[in-house]
Amino acid sequence: MTSSNLRKKLQRLYLGEDRRARTFRYGLIAFDIATIAVFLLSSVARERWWMIPLDLFVGFLLILDFTARLFAEPARRRYLLSLATAADLIVILSLLLPAFIENLAFLRIARALRLLRSYHLLRDLRADSVWFRQHEDIIQRTVNLGVFIFIVTSVVYVTQHLINPQISNYVDALYFTITTLTTTGFGDITLQGPAGRLLAVLIMIVGVGLFLRLLQAIFRPNKVRFECPDCGLLVHDADAVHCKHCGRVLHIETEGAA
Repeated sequence: MTSSNLRKKLQRLYLGEDRRARTFRYGLIAFDIATIAVFLLSSVARERWWMIPLDLFVGFLLILDFTARLFAEPARRRYLLSLATAADLIVILSLLLPAFIENLAFLRIARALRLLRSYHLLRDLRADSVWFRQHEDIIQRTVNLGVFIFIVTSVVYVTQHLINPQISNYVDALYFTITTLTTTGFGDITLQGPAGRLLAVLIMIVGVGLFLRLLQAIFRPNKVRFECPDCGLLVHDADAVHCKHCGRVLHIETEGAA
């Protein structure tokens, strides 16, 4: 197979719109989720001997994926300068470096950055699923909330599990994160050390606000998806009476004020 034929096949897989290409990209998303699962497993495995070979294997697969994407990309310069590419490189380093430098094991959290590329899945789901198109807003907001909680919990875990006996696994970190974000604050788990206290302050100041904002976007959104019959504007205020673009009277179904 010549390089030009190989490039065309890769372009059809990574950039195509047919069923085979979409199935391939769904498979990539499943692989990304698996890399996250490996990170969660590492919190329980406690640096077992097979963790490093597993990380190296996953890193090798990501290198193949990165090389294939780069080879198939028509605009390689723009691709190399994109945020998704930077995330891919950080994730690859996070998988390879801890195998050789023990103090860098905390970099495993970076594999969560692969989720940035997973948002491209929305385009395929929008084309394939009527149900997804009908519930797209709520699904996106729920995914955003889940990603936010996962990243905050991962930061808590990788910065505390070696120095804090109260956080011995990912579940402990998740418990602390949720009790902090919901302002429940039982106090049975606290972050230790100056860096831990600063992290707790950051979560309370910034994280709580973002968490509540994401919850509001899911359960009480200030914008709704309703297509204006005249101009086609899709997003309006939840209590809109007129279209802001063309002025048409709208009939947006609501349950009334709370």
